[in-house]
Amino acid sequence: MYQPAIRGTGVFVPPEVLTNEELVAAYNRHADWFNAENAAAIAAGTVAAKEHSSPEFIFKASGILQRYVLTKDGLLDPARMYPRFRQRSDDEPSLMAEIALKAAEVALAKAGVAPGEIDLVICAASNMERPYPAIAIEIQNLLGAGGFAFDMNVACSSATFGIQAASDMIRAGTVRNALVVNPEITSGHLEWRDRDCHFIFGDVCTATVLGRAEDATAAHFKIRSCRCATEFSNNIRNNNGFLRRSRPDGMADRRDMQFVQEGRKVFKEVVPLVSAHILAHLAAEGTSAAALKRLWLHQANKGMNDLIGRKVLGHDPLPGETPNVLQEFANTSSAGSIIAFDRSSDAMAAGDLGLICSFGAGYSVGSVLLERA
Repeated sequence: MYQPAIRGTGVFVPPEVLTNEELVAAYNRHADWFNAENAAAIAAGTVAAKEHSSPEFIFKASGILQRYVLTKDGLLDPARMYPRFRQRSDDEPSLMAEIALKAAEVALAKAGVAPGEIDLVICAASNMERPYPAIAIEIQNLLGAGGFAFDMNVACSSATFGIQAASDMIRAGTVRNALVVNPEITSGHLEWRDRDCHFIFGDVCTATVLGRAEDATAAHFKIRSCRCATEFSNNIRNNNGFLRRSRPDGMADRRDMQFVQEGRKVFKEVVPLVSAHILAHLAAEGTSAAALKRLWLHQANKGMNDLIGRKVLGHDPLPGETPNVLQEFANTSSAGSIIAFDRSSDAMAAGDLGLICSFGAGYSVGSVLLERA
């Protein structure tokens, strides 16, 4: 048995910033356009009029100030409100693979690992650009990695589930070095025309290089243990998929073909689920919450993270205890907790403990207990 460790992480940040003010101006133009187009139905009571949004509403609801997107093209068009990406030929790298390579290059450089030393690539993300061939195998090929690769989708928990899978294989000796990438192009599955969620997501890609602790020549984090759990819920859902055209209304512009959530139910149910999961994980390891220097949580909602931090730590989180990147990145699905880790792990000293935890649709929750070496 070998000791698995996180040897390096990397973040690819898209080139375009979309502020709350820009987003609200575009959404409100869309709402006015929609209400004018549907004036008769709205007057008859068969269609609901769309309310305006505001920067104040967004920040109060989420703690988000801006987000990064791969392109604003199409997002700010009130008659469209979704991104416009150019068509790529099958001979070109996919968009997910392209941004995964950029994040992977940073993580590999930090880890001091060459691409050819990677034995396993896991592409763990919420929405795959295609069903097959696996995006991970494309990344493996473009990177020049060896071994094998596969895709994994556990929604916002994909990164931690991917880390568990990779660390278990490293511990068992199946692989020596692994790369877990989280290319999250959330702008493609967000419903930008819905006031209740049009502000939630942003695009990004994170990468984590894992290997044997004994191979590490620089600062790294030993993976003490991982714990994953799932519990079925329809409160976060996306009904898009390859069977869509086979159903009577499959090609319609249906609301459920994009991100849908019952926000209040999610908040009420996920907070105790995640808090209990973390505390049970720590108890199983004989570790108290007081021993944690950092709690790197999924970046979905500031109020949710503050409450989870309070329940786990037993006090209002102190500055830095539960790092928050929501203001800058918004919700980046599986990548959020890895961004928080990447941004705030360097200051930890040898022997310090921290825990990465992601959670989301499923419901799913994954936690990784780390020790700075």
